[in-house]
Amino acid sequence: MERRVVFPGWVCPVILLAPQLAITVVFFFWPAAQAVLQSLRGGDAFGLSTRFVGADNFLTLFADPDYLASFGITAFFSFCVAVLALAPGLLLAVMADRVMRGAAFYKTVLLMPYAIAPAIAGVLWMFLFNPSIGVLASALRACGLDWNYLLNGHQAMLLVILAAAWKQISYNFLFFLAGLQAIPPSLIEASAIDGATPRYRFWTIIFPLLAPTSFFLLVVNIVYAFFDTFGVIHNVTQGGPAKATEILVYKVWYDGIVGLDLGSSAGQSVVLMAIVIALTAIQFRFIERRVHYA
Repeated sequence: MERRVVFPGWVCPVILLAPQLAITVVFFFWPAAQAVLQSLRGGDAFGLSTRFVGADNFLTLFADPDYLASFGITAFFSFCVAVLALAPGLLLAVMADRVMRGAAFYKTVLLMPYAIAPAIAGVLWMFLFNPSIGVLASALRACGLDWNYLLNGHQAMLLVILAAAWKQISYNFLFFLAGLQAIPPSLIEASAIDGATPRYRFWTIIFPLLAPTSFFLLVVNIVYAFFDTFGVIHNVTQGGPAKATEILVYKVWYDGIVGLDLGSSAGQSVVLMAIVIALTAIQFRFIERRVHYA
């Protein structure tokens, strides 16, 4: 019989919930409220005073072609990062689940990149593909490719996508591996006895049972691409060349810290937060319908 913990009063539950609630209020709700208030205000040229401007910051944003271009850049960047992080993570998890000898070492090596901060991951890839001293850049030039991400926007975008996706593969691998190990072996054995090929077993049994894990990772990877890749962009390209890699989260920082336009920066952060919330809601509304929880 299942035992359930019952608290006799309300004091103990409040004490247990208070630290988490305090952290949520202090580090999420309060900064979010401050950003909303700041987005409705504008400062003078010297930053000494502010005044209420209403929706002027938002109207100015959506009239700025550079800001509108950032939407397309962010969408393309986020899609590519999510795909390139999820697909190899699933492939490596399937391969690791079949390893018998040295499985612990193999899994440990695959998890190591997750311990690297996004900024450090960006620096590593930057040195590998540096046009002057990069080993891989030299190999590409030897193959006849004129590689210089400092001048070529497409190459710069490719580099930051690879760096950001590589950092996230280990995270996806961990969850996919846990999902694979939770599948009852009897299901796989029964399908094998019935003559199902490994590919057929994967697409008809294993992958559908991984649907909850895949859906969770899809949401996490979208949020990661929107927010946590700032370190990669900042350390590798600084949004260049010619703003080819200036995603929304980097533009929020640049306009606020470098441009000192706090009203516009706060407005951009509010828009970015609204976009992520809307994308998450859409995923839960439409994609979750195809997810079956065991």
